[in-house]
Amino acid sequence: MEHEFRHENLDVYRLAVRVARWAAHQGIPASRRHLRDQLVRAADSVVLNIAEGCGQEPGAARRNHFRIAMGSASETCAVLDLVNLPGGPERQQELRRVGAMLSRMSRRG
Repeated sequence: MEHEFRHENLDVYRLAVRVARWAAHQGIPASRRHLRDQLVRAADSVVLNIAEGCGQEPGAARRNHFRIAMGSASETCAVLDLVNLPGGPERQQELRRVGAMLSRMSRRG
């Protein structure tokens, strides 16, 4: 029997992974190169905090991971405000969906 983690089938997790993978493959203009690392780290943080939060029992620790993930989603969205990337507006819409789902999860968790 294969073990499956709670986060693996969540829409919020899958959408966050999609954004993080996209972010990792983006070329950033030379004048904004310092934002590339910020974009990738923030997008990765969304994914990792969702997974870690889902691995916690319901309570304060779980909610905290979801709140951190929401902050990282907001940061990722802000970086996309600063750089003009193909597909950026679509990823921002996806990040807003992630944020809405995380907001609900942080109230329940």
